[in-house]
Amino acid sequence: MIINPSITLEQVGPKLDRVFAAAGPKIVDLSRTWDPQRGTPVFTVDGRYTTRGWTEWTQGFQFGGALLQFDATGGEAFLRLGREGTLRRMATHVSHVGVHDHGFNNVSTYGNLRRLMLEGRMPWNDMELECYNLALKVSGAVQASRWTPLPDGQGFIPSFNGRHSLFADTIRSLRILGLAYKLGHTLMGEGDRPISLLERLIRHAQATALYNVYYGQGRDLYDVPGRVAHESVFNPADGSYRCPSTQQGYSVFSTWTRGLAWIILGYAEQLEFFETLKAEEMSPFADPVDFKAQALRAAAVASDFYLQNTCSDGIPFWDTGAPGLVRLPDYRDRPSDPFNAHEPVDSSAAAIAAQGFWRLGRYLAARGDPAGGRKYRQAALTLADTLCSAPYLSESPSHQGLLLHVIYHRPRGWDHVPPGSSIPRGESALWGDYHLLEFALLLRRELEKKPYLTFFPGC
Repeated sequence: MIINPSITLEQVGPKLDRVFAAAGPKIVDLSRTWDPQRGTPVFTVDGRYTTRGWTEWTQGFQFGGALLQFDATGGEAFLRLGREGTLRRMATHVSHVGVHDHGFNNVSTYGNLRRLMLEGRMPWNDMELECYNLALKVSGAVQASRWTPLPDGQGFIPSFNGRHSLFADTIRSLRILGLAYKLGHTLMGEGDRPISLLERLIRHAQATALYNVYYGQGRDLYDVPGRVAHESVFNPADGSYRCPSTQQGYSVFSTWTRGLAWIILGYAEQLEFFETLKAEEMSPFADPVDFKAQALRAAAVASDFYLQNTCSDGIPFWDTGAPGLVRLPDYRDRPSDPFNAHEPVDSSAAAIAAQGFWRLGRYLAARGDPAGGRKYRQAALTLADTLCSAPYLSESPSHQGLLLHVIYHRPRGWDHVPPGSSIPRGESALWGDYHLLEFALLLRRELEKKPYLTFFPGC
């Protein structure tokens, strides 16, 4: 990636406006045409949202996106869509014991509603606020109850694949534990044993940094600094680590770039959260200084790997080892071409990583590293310049998606290949749309000198 050192937030501002101008009609159209009996909208085919039964992890993005649109524009219709959709459809996600997706679904909905009420953006209602708080507390506890113990008191929240499976994705979903902890909640186990949500957050973050992120220390022949394994596999009988794996990537020895992006954003956001904690809160579970350093190391090494392995405009291919890349040997030196004949890009990875860069840059700048802070913030602005315009921003009213050229599951062939193309392209997914909106809102609020956007306001 070639970072533009001179682009400013003010210069990006008009493109952020275009994002929200394009998003509004699409959010309304999806709400008007989607039949809830079909399940949850996931990705588009020929520009119309469809579903794919795997998990219902995208429902929160549907209603959360409407809430972000309200935040940016003040349109009351979007608040109604997000609020009513949350209260009507999201309760089963609060109590869902079979997934690792609570932070995706419930912070995006109940968490945004809580934030908007605390900011005075919607009418204050004590009982409604307690409804949001209770939903977030229970969701955090249910997420934390999914637990695979490792030796020496360590452990992790397993993915929906089973107790053996540690996903990179979950580091971003982990924020539901932090929010529930900040709201004063505790998970109760057998025999009325209290289980700290903060401890489980810390343990999971430690395990992910140790097993899913590589640091160039000779762990295996493919130990490239910043490479990320989508999945780490353990023997649940004794907690021993077995091997890297992947579900949506090309190879266990390459990097699925959306998993890489989850690591970047997840740790950057958690670093902000850790700054709100007192040392005595963290010290029973980890040395606060060492733990923050571990999280920062994971965020920085993954960020630098991303910057080294994308097209010049910051858009990555769906996997760094995708076989067709041998026919694109100089792709790092050129702007991305989603219409190429060999491998699809994944713009959703870029939207996720971009927010992580902004948060990481802000964190470093505030802690005495102005050079590091500037590097990552300029990377975020460079990506904003790319993502908020053609060929990635969809401004056509006939296409329900907002962010184009998103890839869901390339190995399974789920993504739509249009006629005349040899690769999937031109489609959207709810997580891509949501994270473009969230990134644009983060920058917009910064530009307008509004409160900084976090998942834990008022805590």
